[in-house]
Amino acid sequence: MITLFVAFFVSLTVALVLTLLVRNRAQAWGWLDQANSSRKVHVRPIPRLGGVGIVGGFFAPLCALFLVDSGVGHHFRSHTDLVAGLFLGGAVIAVLGLYDDLRGAGARLKFAVQFAVAIGLYALGFRIDVIANPFGPELVLGALSLPFTVLWVVGVINALNLIDGLDGLAGGVAFFGVSTNFILALSRGDVLLALLMAALAGAILGFLVFNFNPASIFMGDTGSMFLGFVLAAVSIKTSTKSGTAVAMLVPVMALGLPIMDTLLAMVRRSLLGRPMFSADREHIHHRLMSQLVLSHRATVLVLYGLCGLFTLVALALNFASSAQSAMLLCGMAVLIGLLMRRLGYLDLGRAKGMQQLRQRNLWLRTMSKDVTRAVRAAASLEGVWSAVRPLADALGLSRQELRFQRTFLEGHSDGIVFEAQRLAGSGSPFEVSIAIRDGGEIFGSLLLVWRDGRSAINRDEELALEQVADAVAERAARLRPRAHAEPGRLVALRK
Repeated sequence: MITLFVAFFVSLTVALVLTLLVRNRAQAWGWLDQANSSRKVHVRPIPRLGGVGIVGGFFAPLCALFLVDSGVGHHFRSHTDLVAGLFLGGAVIAVLGLYDDLRGAGARLKFAVQFAVAIGLYALGFRIDVIANPFGPELVLGALSLPFTVLWVVGVINALNLIDGLDGLAGGVAFFGVSTNFILALSRGDVLLALLMAALAGAILGFLVFNFNPASIFMGDTGSMFLGFVLAAVSIKTSTKSGTAVAMLVPVMALGLPIMDTLLAMVRRSLLGRPMFSADREHIHHRLMSQLVLSHRATVLVLYGLCGLFTLVALALNFASSAQSAMLLCGMAVLIGLLMRRLGYLDLGRAKGMQQLRQRNLWLRTMSKDVTRAVRAAASLEGVWSAVRPLADALGLSRQELRFQRTFLEGHSDGIVFEAQRLAGSGSPFEVSIAIRDGGEIFGSLLLVWRDGRSAINRDEELALEQVADAVAERAARLRPRAHAEPGRLVALRK
């Protein structure tokens, strides 16, 4: 037990120090999460990369076990499959998250790495072979063990990543999952898994000191994906050592909130015709803030309470009989259904306009693909402008401007400005400016003005425009050496 406390306090201390150092360096070097999207909850730039503190805090006491000649250290080193899986897989996921936080990684790269790591874990013995069924006989997966294990690992990694939307939320959710695994490990006398969870708990709490509302640093993808990876891997080991009839249902219930939020996001985006990996403001924490009119901190505390309930049910499932487990699951299903109805997910009134919204979203996606394809085929900056001009008609703009800064093109003291105007509405102007950036360098901006009476941009329109802006930045960066255009060019656009 003393070893567990030592591991906890070492990871807590290391996470505190590392998070503080990273926060200060991120502020000095401009590694900030900008409040430049309608889905952002924070209103000022906040340092990211706090996940470095979590990763360092978790590995610090484990690395010390390689240097200390003790019974626990020998026991830890003897489990080469567990050590290799956590150290190698964790390092790869942490590097992937760090790269995504600094440079930005596309969905293909992230999923490719995550699937590769999950397959590696399976090869090392992290396997889900049986699906428990409290209502009947257990299901032996057989050949489906590999895909189910891989989907579990990748799913949990991204579930923690998706729920990282409020100060302290992802860290708190992970802490409840860690607590569940820690209690189960102690109840079974598994010192090694308890040690891992003690180390991760200390790392999370050390980070939460700086991340709880109002946060002074975010964990970023480095932290959220790493937490998801460790919880997914340890949950597999915990379930395989369970003698109950609900083995795999225990970790599923322990991570009930992020799993539920992820499933809702997948269904919602599929029904509304949105890209599966697009971000929105329809997550459970967003709905709590809007439907129940809760503050940022109150929303997080309510979700902590929900996670606590999931933890209690998960622990009860571990010690309950099949009949008792079935009753617990039915009770949780009723409770979740009531919560979903209260948050508006089961609102039949909204379902009536869903098909129309889906058709518009599919049209927006097609339109943005056509524009980005034309942008990438442009042979000059004038060609890039010609490719984006159709946005004015498609979105009902009254004014559209594409501006490249002076620093982007040497020799043009005022930069380059392409502008289009049209008669569209008579209301007060509503402007949206999207930065044209490649990596950390800002080339210019895409300005769009509506006069149709709106006071906010639709999230689906924002997604389409972000795709266009990314394509413009990518193409402009390649055209930079040979770009020539007249500054201040005005193009009249007629309907």
